[in-house]
Amino acid sequence: MGKIHELDEVVLACDLPEKGLAKGDIGVVVMVHSKDEGFEVEFMTLDGETIAVETLLRGQVRPIGKHEIAHARELTTV
Repeated sequence: MGKIHELDEVVLACDLPEKGLAKGDIGVVVMVHSKDEGFEVEFMTLDGETIAVETLLRGQVRPIGKHEIAHARELTTV
């Protein structure tokens, strides 16, 4: 897995139902913790409303792949 930097877009690799987040959701890294082992990731709606800022471990996010396509889904109320 490639290095993840601040302001990189990343893909959530697991569901976080208690936060209203689903595997495949795209977020932006706002802070990298301790040698690339953890990240603060902001998730927002397509119109820019922040829905969550989560501290996630390396295995919970991944860089966006070269041949991937984004998919929109309606946010369920948490």
